Amino acid sequence: MQIGPRPGGPLAKQSRRLLAPITLLAAFFAALLITPNLHAQDWVHLETQTGASKLRLAVANFKPTSADPGTLPDKTVFDSTLYADLSNAGLFDIVSKDMAPQGTPGSQSEIHLAQWAGAPANAAMVVFGNFAVNGGRITVNGFLDDAKNTQYPQIFARQYSDTASENNARQIAHRFADEIIARLGGGTTGIAETKIFYVQQRGQNKEIWEMDYDGANAHQITHVGYAISPRVSPDNSRVAFSQLGKYSGFQIGMYSLLLNRTVNFANVGGTNVSPAWSPNGQQLAFSSSRTGDPEIWVSDPQGLAAHRITDFRGPDVSPTWNPKTGAQIAWISGRTGLPQLYIMEADGSGVQRLTDGGYATSPSWSPNGQFIAFAWDRKYGPGAPGGQDIYVMEIATKKWIQLTHDSGRCDFPSWSPDGMHLVYANSPDGRADHTRIMTMLADGTQKRALTGPGADMPNWSWR
Repeated sequence: MQIGPRPGGPLAKQSRRLLAPITLLAAFFAALLITPNLHAQDWVHLETQTGASKLRLAVANFKPTSADPGTLPDKTVFDSTLYADLSNAGLFDIVSKDMAPQGTPGSQSEIHLAQWAGAPANAAMVVFGNFAVNGGRITVNGFLDDAKNTQYPQIFARQYSDTASENNARQIAHRFADEIIARLGGGTTGIAETKIFYVQQRGQNKEIWEMDYDGANAHQITHVGYAISPRVSPDNSRVAFSQLGKYSGFQIGMYSLLLNRTVNFANVGGTNVSPAWSPNGQQLAFSSSRTGDPEIWVSDPQGLAAHRITDFRGPDVSPTWNPKTGAQIAWISGRTGLPQLYIMEADGSGVQRLTDGGYATSPSWSPNGQFIAFAWDRKYGPGAPGGQDIYVMEIATKKWIQLTHDSGRCDFPSWSPDGMHLVYANSPDGRADHTRIMTMLADGTQKRALTGPGADMPNWSWR
């Protein structure tokens, strides 16, 4: 991958001089197990690949308990969203709908657990409940039962209420799914209520958009003409990005999600790109050419008190903080020729190179501080086989696993807060206007598209 705008784009010439204005903030990554060399390369195997059995969970359609005409359409959205959220979690063996018992139990007195525990469902846990719309409000009563415990089956019960709408039905399903995951996930925090920020192209304009973790509820955030590289703050209050001004070139922009407008960020000249938040939200790292050569700088959230932490000939871009400690930064540097992945202390000391060749871009540091996801064309060059794919590397050993294969150009990975998923950009044929946002489990399975063409550079919220 070329760092910067896609080949053939309006900024392609500039991209040859500057490395990509891209960085990704990390979220928590599940434990990885390291295996010996295999086929002359180092592999990292995810815990999800060890063969451990998953909890078998059944999700019943909820019982409608009102005659309001809004009940059935809103309930249909709720049912499908809840089932998808729990299926997408990567934690459960979900009972398919055609293997579930007939009927919609709405309460503890209506559930016959033996039917769910027996064949063909063979469920260990059952999610069920009732759904109603009355007086313009949704009321949901949800239950989680242990199907094998005939004496004390109920794990917990929840009631939710909100103004009636399909979107609120979705949000209630997200909240209930996250509570189920919190109870059954062994300490895993659900991601159903998280957001993904990304770039959406419309004609010649690019703006920052926001969507739910599953691709629903997509809507535009910025209105500046040309914005890329969104990075949401740890408290979800602001989005930093790079915007292209008519006369000023690329500069750091800042959007307040609380005020719903852009706010000031100091710029002092040069090209300023690829912002990244520190885990405490008090600092912003970015690449700036204000002194001539693109280097990594760190400032406060207003762009003040900026200081340079790299000083080496060759472009330095795409910083990402260690979200576990806030004491290290990973970034991409062209100091040795083709861009490679490096890490350093937050003051610029202790520089280490992690990749051993090829063309590396777009690092995203896992919140436990042990791993980095990034895009890598390992055999970059004219006529070279392979292509740009998503990789995960364990920092301590420099062992890695390749997560995408033979699916076109893959770029900009970003971790989900639970560490079980990655979101990334994919262009099946390499064309920039065909790029879409994809998601997958962190072992590379369950890949699915979240958007259509024209979407790029995703960033998953911290929570």
